[in-house]
Amino acid sequence: MQSFYPLETITIKEKVIMSQSIIRVNQLHKSYVTGSNSLHVLKGLDIDIKEGEMVSIMGSSGSGKSTLLNILGILDNYDQGEYYLNDILIQKMSERKAAAFRNKYIGFIFQSFNLISFKNAMENVALPLYYKGVSRKKRNAKALELLDRLGLKDWWNHLPSELSGGQKQRIAIARSLISEPKVILADEPTGALDTQTSYEVLEILKEVNSTGITVIIVTHENDIANMTQRIIRLKDGIIESNHTNVPLADKSSHAIYVNP
Repeated sequence: MQSFYPLETITIKEKVIMSQSIIRVNQLHKSYVTGSNSLHVLKGLDIDIKEGEMVSIMGSSGSGKSTLLNILGILDNYDQGEYYLNDILIQKMSERKAAAFRNKYIGFIFQSFNLISFKNAMENVALPLYYKGVSRKKRNAKALELLDRLGLKDWWNHLPSELSGGQKQRIAIARSLISEPKVILADEPTGALDTQTSYEVLEILKEVNSTGITVIIVTHENDIANMTQRIIRLKDGIIESNHTNVPLADKSSHAIYVNP
């Protein structure tokens, strides 16, 4: 079967330098109103993320990072400014249209895994293709291939309750990849994992990123952020810093996700 993520002769660093923006945010504002109170969460953010970058977003509770991730994932609207995804203006979409854009461009990974408890690993991974109308045979075959790449082929028929935290997160990563997105949004993907498993999960995301997929990680862990190419820090709804990072050397003993 043809690889979903073919090997490139160009390095990922060169590809990022040459590539165009996959995400552009210009003067983005977002407020939440409760009763007579208004909370201004995002205060004029300007962010440019190139196709093929691996970026971490950091900030304390209340800094606006989760709100920003929800907007980038087309899960929430913004009040003012512009958000371009793959040069398409994303603004006040109907839920139907937003869902279509999410399916086409974005894969999600969550701290709590968000797996369906009564579906096995293969069915959880294949679910996004069900909503795209792909036949059961084709979506299950693609799900099994991804599980194989992530070292979980023998666990395809297990329910989430029968799996470890690291296994659940690898299933969540496989699910995020099955629609072949341009961007992976990971919300605290290592928050529920032990240190060694966290490094293994980051190694998988680095392998995914090496195929050209943009990876954006919201994290509060410095060790995790230091394994990405760029770190954006938010504070009180503004960008406190935005700098290129020299990723730390791999901390896991081996790569789990391997291009065929």
